[in-house]
Amino acid sequence: MTIAVTAVTGQLGASIAKALVAANSDKSIIGLARTPAKAKDLGIEVRPGDYADTKLLKSSLNGVDTLLLVSGNAAPEDRIAQHRNVINTANAAGVKKIVYTSVQGAEEGTAFSAVVQSNRQTEVDVRASGLDWVIARNGIYIEPDIEYIDSYREAGEIANSAGEGRCGYTTRSELAFAYAQMLLSDKHNRNTYLLHGEPINQTQLASFMNQTFGTNLNYRAMSHEEFKADRIAELGEFIGTIIAGIYQGIHDGVLDHPSDFEAAAGRPHQSWQDYFNALRV
Repeated sequence: MTIAVTAVTGQLGASIAKALVAANSDKSIIGLARTPAKAKDLGIEVRPGDYADTKLLKSSLNGVDTLLLVSGNAAPEDRIAQHRNVINTANAAGVKKIVYTSVQGAEEGTAFSAVVQSNRQTEVDVRASGLDWVIARNGIYIEPDIEYIDSYREAGEIANSAGEGRCGYTTRSELAFAYAQMLLSDKHNRNTYLLHGEPINQTQLASFMNQTFGTNLNYRAMSHEEFKADRIAELGEFIGTIIAGIYQGIHDGVLDHPSDFEAAAGRPHQSWQDYFNALRV
């Protein structure tokens, strides 16, 4: 059996490929990348895998039984067609199973909703493909908050529009472990999972950051309009608006759900206390 993982030059795709290798199964692992030369350090065969180049993609999927499709990062109106290219090409190449990395979030009413809707359409396309499938909706990565610690320290606070809303955060390493299990076992077929750890609010996040980094951060709630303007000023119109939409969803409670992580991974999600303790080592 051969498993292929798309977008292995990206952080999530690379993490999933590494988790599959670490599982020491008898499966062959192949990476797919738009620029294979950028994935030489993974220690696996890497083939061309541009979502827009179906001819080359079909050749790269030759002999693949199971495919991990990492959601693309194109604009929402473009990524649906790109994902369909992969699904249809996989079908034509003889792939038997697709595992898709979807996303959690508000399906309407926020600036992030168009991204969520494009993922939901791909979920529909995956289920209608005639192949075996598993769909997992990822929670929000916590790593960007960790990477932002210097800015938080300078500001002396975490400020956004989440309010008291709780967010089901996760990490790429935890997701990678769960996806490896979904790829390696057919018991997950035809399931849709929500993948995240215990939901926490921004005050709890600030407390964990203080314990870990020796900071004295407080949480300050901002209006959606104020936070959107702040994010656009720092990140630009497109990304800033998307980030603002995510936090509006947190505020509205759409990222506060029971998690299916244990059902998908075979073990509980790492606790946030353990995660932050590990950062201090």
